[in-house]
Amino acid sequence: MVVYELGDETVDRLFHALADTTRRDILRRCVRGELSVSRLAEAYPMSFAAVQKHVAVLERAGLVTKERSGREQLVRTDPDAVGRARQALDELESAWRGRVDRMARLLAEDPRTEENDTTEGPER
Repeated sequence: MVVYELGDETVDRLFHALADTTRRDILRRCVRGELSVSRLAEAYPMSFAAVQKHVAVLERAGLVTKERSGREQLVRTDPDAVGRARQALDELESAWRGRVDRMARLLAEDPRTEENDTTEGPER
């Protein structure tokens, strides 16, 4: 298993890039094989420049790489990109599980919690 050191800015760029439907679709298309930016642009009802901007966001997030081949810019998915995204989510999950576990321990230790458990409800 590869371990990545992900800083807050890296994670922010990653989730910003993945937050957009078009960028996720571009990523899915490039997972199947490298595509030129012009070929990608044919698939969307937007300008070539707009697709280039989406690709640039994905590139800044480290999800794709671009390589010039003649007049074309070829876009391919970075093979480690999914691992970085998964690590970011795993780190978030771990942090939240730790918080929930600490809350559960505190509630279990709180004597008032036991009193509330034995009470059938508020008196009226």
